[in-house]
Amino acid sequence: MAENRGLLMKSAMHYGLAFGLFWVFKYIFFMFGLTMPSLIFIYWGFTIAVPFIAYLLTRKYKYDIGGQISFFHAWQFGILLYFFAALIMAVMYYIFYSYIAPPDLITTSINQAMEMLQGSDLEEKLQEAVESSGPLTPIRVAVQGIFNNTMYGILFSIPVAAILCRNNQTGMIYPAGNDDKQ
Repeated sequence: MAENRGLLMKSAMHYGLAFGLFWVFKYIFFMFGLTMPSLIFIYWGFTIAVPFIAYLLTRKYKYDIGGQISFFHAWQFGILLYFFAALIMAVMYYIFYSYIAPPDLITTSINQAMEMLQGSDLEEKLQEAVESSGPLTPIRVAVQGIFNNTMYGILFSIPVAAILCRNNQTGMIYPAGNDDKQ
């Protein structure tokens, strides 16, 4: 079965939008958790659920394309899924750090991290690198969120792709269309 690149991209955008909206919903608990710390536990619960939701979305995509998927195809979909969700989340990061969060939240967080680094036995080069990276602006936080979430997608999509492309009878991983091998 040949890969349909148009369907891959279209489905990744569609499911990525839903996934990104889940991330935005999850992030609302983080935002309110700054004033009500008990909500942070709900945020972390949703965060732990993210790879499982990615699995469910990738499995749904597998059945959308006919029930068979290769490892690389599933991995590509997972990466694109996380990327498009990260784009949605980047908008939320920008809005939060520009308009909702206290103006000194980023500066305070960086200063606290620097105090922790100075209290530890880390090399001075690392401390200098953190200090010289420049001020974090809302747009830098949003762009960094895209890179971070895409990197998580690259990593977390590997086991998802391996699980979804394996032969259900033998447990072996084969390319799509080779389910009859034993």
